[in-house]
Amino acid sequence: MDGDGKKIEMFQVGPCQDAYQFGFLIGKRFSKLIKTRLATDFILHNQLLPFANNTLQSQSLLQTLFDNNKKKFPRYWDELLGTAAGSAVPLLHILLINFRKEILAFIPKEGAKSYSADTLDDCSDVLVVGESMAIAAHNEDANVALVGHTYLIKRILPDGMFFVGYTYAGELPSCAFGFNSHGLAFTLDSVPPAEDEIMAGGIGRNFISRDILESTCIEDAISRIRSSEISVGHCYNLIETSTRRILNVETASRKRDSIFEVHDENSISRQKRAAALPKKTKEDFLSLLGDADDRKYPIYMTGPLLHTLCTAVFDLDEHTLSIIEGNPKKGDVSHVFSIKRCHGDHPNAI
Repeated sequence: MDGDGKKIEMFQVGPCQDAYQFGFLIGKRFSKLIKTRLATDFILHNQLLPFANNTLQSQSLLQTLFDNNKKKFPRYWDELLGTAAGSAVPLLHILLINFRKEILAFIPKEGAKSYSADTLDDCSDVLVVGESMAIAAHNEDANVALVGHTYLIKRILPDGMFFVGYTYAGELPSCAFGFNSHGLAFTLDSVPPAEDEIMAGGIGRNFISRDILESTCIEDAISRIRSSEISVGHCYNLIETSTRRILNVETASRKRDSIFEVHDENSISRQKRAAALPKKTKEDFLSLLGDADDRKYPIYMTGPLLHTLCTAVFDLDEHTLSIIEGNPKKGDVSHVFSIKRCHGDHPNAI
């Protein structure tokens, strides 16, 4: 459940006449949620806006960042324009939250002293492909400002296909996880880059993950990831139900990508804790993702800075996505979606 104890809302949109209308309808539907998210976003008000208003430092960086992303993904840029208009909030605020990680790295340290503690989204994933089980289970962790400020967007595309994305209020779907009617799904994890690895003016992670939602297969998703000059590192767990495949792709600036595991102290601690827990059934993995015994680096987070918003479980054998709100140990499933490749004349096949 969200911060008010209500089931997360799903909004079906489309087909739309254009990308702007799609964004506008989302903005209008969730105007209140977007406004309250922006009003309570500590990072926006204490770091992003002060930096953006300091034109001497920020004008060149932001203009290049915005221009490059608008040129690469004009449709998704128009979606943000529509979201800002529909929700009646300043466009700059919408842009800043969508590019927060691409911008925060360039804010002088004295103005962003809490950057590493406040903004790293330490999501946890369990990926298993074996004879008896094929699942991807994902804890969606985010800053406290996002608690109660998310929703599900189902977009019907002009050709009748669709995607579903778990969406942060005011942002493109989806910087978290999603799937489409081609049977392609994904979850996302943070890969904190070293300072000299960040490319100013590169393509934003939100734009790339939005593009993946329209992938036709796992190879197409990889191609879309590789085609963008990403600004900061990111991790993509690509899931294809029709072939029972899960692929982990980690990226860096300058069009580098690889399949490998990157650890920081946080990840190592949580991996050690996970190794000590039983893992034989789906319930074992949910119990693992609900573990909070390590007080410094819990797998299931309840604050003060980071919260686990929900847990997503993709079952490749059952062809389902289950969303669990609350500790996954309790198994409180709020939504179950069918994930199967379908034809364009069946846009409601959920």
